[in-house]
Amino acid sequence: MENKKVGYILIGVAIFLVIIILLFNNALSEIVTLSCGLDHGEFCPMQQTVNQQTYLALGIVGVLLIVALNLIFTKPKEKIIIKKVREKKKKIDRSKLSRDEKKAIDMLENENGTMFQATMMEKLGIGKVGMTRLIDKLEAKQLVERKRRGMNNVVVLRQ
Repeated sequence: MENKKVGYILIGVAIFLVIIILLFNNALSEIVTLSCGLDHGEFCPMQQTVNQQTYLALGIVGVLLIVALNLIFTKPKEKIIIKKVREKKKKIDRSKLSRDEKKAIDMLENENGTMFQATMMEKLGIGKVGMTRLIDKLEAKQLVERKRRGMNNVVVLRQ
């Protein structure tokens, strides 16, 4: 919902609360006048308490009105529209790649462009050192990117 609409709703709620407070104050004043007027004369300590409660309630409604007016008259932030642009996938020149590099690229393409380094190592049957060197070569050719995820690496195909 827009800020202005919320502000108008809050103003409506504040007006409703003022009416309820005034009705409640009127009823309490009548009760205090009837019950306390006989014992204390014109000055009754309960009347002061009723007035304090009324002022406190009206003060809270005043704060609500200030918030509502602030919402109505402040300029909302501009909407930022983010449009996804799909880039055409570039064909990778495989002629200059080694056999293991081609396998790694094929594997990444089949897995939507991402794979854990450990999983790749298992599927290619290469040791840790060999896998690290292979990914280093592919990173140097700007074909993949290695990203740290906790204690693991994720290999991401660049496109």
